[in-house]
Amino acid sequence: MATYDPYQNMLNVLDEAAAVLKLHKDEYAFVRYPEREMTVSLPIRMDDGHIQVFEGYRVQHSSVRGPAKGGIRYHPCSNVNETKALAGWMTIKCAVADIPYGGAKGGIQVNPQLLSNRELERLTREYIYRISPIIGEDTDVPAPDVGTNAQIMAWIVDEYSKLKGKYTPGVVTGKPIEIGGSLGRNEATGRGIMYTLMSYLETAGKNPCDITMAAQGFGNVGSVGCLLMKRAGVKIVAIGDVGRSLYNPNGIDIEKAYVYANSHGRTLNGYQEEGMKVIPKEDVLHLDVDVLFMAAMENQLNDKTMKDVKAKIILEGANGPTTTEADAYFYKKGIEILPDVMTNAGGVVGSYYEWVQNRTGFYWTEEDYNKKLHDNMKKTFQTVWRIKGKYHVPARLACYIIALNRIVKAQNYRGFLG
Repeated sequence: MATYDPYQNMLNVLDEAAAVLKLHKDEYAFVRYPEREMTVSLPIRMDDGHIQVFEGYRVQHSSVRGPAKGGIRYHPCSNVNETKALAGWMTIKCAVADIPYGGAKGGIQVNPQLLSNRELERLTREYIYRISPIIGEDTDVPAPDVGTNAQIMAWIVDEYSKLKGKYTPGVVTGKPIEIGGSLGRNEATGRGIMYTLMSYLETAGKNPCDITMAAQGFGNVGSVGCLLMKRAGVKIVAIGDVGRSLYNPNGIDIEKAYVYANSHGRTLNGYQEEGMKVIPKEDVLHLDVDVLFMAAMENQLNDKTMKDVKAKIILEGANGPTTTEADAYFYKKGIEILPDVMTNAGGVVGSYYEWVQNRTGFYWTEEDYNKKLHDNMKKTFQTVWRIKGKYHVPARLACYIIALNRIVKAQNYRGFLG
């Protein structure tokens, strides 16, 4: 397998989009480079008294269309190149969804499961102290990602507010409701994925009740997405997480699995139901189903795994689960990809709604929030499918065409120095 470079993956598609738009390299060169990359050392006193130094990152890829926006990931494999790629994808995603944000991402190289609650809090506060000069509600607005949650966002609000001398809930999104979070935000990514799949099935003339699905990943995105798609009629025959994959040809009881996973530390270990069996973890990618829902990590569908995929549709809930090689292979095989930069945009769209409510001090009902989310996701899908048909390109490339066109136009209006 070729060495995986997620940022190069992003650039490959960006260059294809520029070629379709007939852009000279001078017209979009600025999009190929992040505006700012910050690496910080984070010395933390652990509970046993010793000092451990962690490494953290914040990359701001673009602020051309508004404040940079992107989550914070706590993961042992986090590094600056991964963070840069995730920030670039956020730039594309925000432009595709047509919300007034650019792209950013943050991360700390740590396994949060190995830290106590107090150690996590110290680490979070130190990280925010270090990156506070470059974040803010008008400059760069973080959010949860893999390994982080609403509690960590609450610590960020508190630490940042102390540093600034005023309460600033709009500095992050994905917060608890009690400190300015938004009703509906926790489910926004999974709900947006469901809305996108329903829009696709409607366009393709397919009934959700006739669709079978296998899902890799059962964290927030995977479990919420599966739950909502099951309620819409989709039959989910397999689910998997980092520990195990489960298969039931009669359909997994997603309501039961959702409750179990969310009451057992977001793990499926120990979960049982009638007719279900444990299968090799990687086999969830190779089942004969209509839809393969990718909701784990990047680089899962690559030159080692792509040829055994039997699904007709790949629904990307995670960021970057499909490599450039696999993209080309699936397109040649007629396998439809509903790409991450369109499909999982519900999270950042929902974050934008939370940020708007924080800035105005006026809060919506969950029904209002979900209605706005539905309308945005449907409009985004329709725009992508129109461009896809116009240029006869895969959906991912259509997304990049839309995004790059909007970003370049915005920069041209703002102008360049020199």
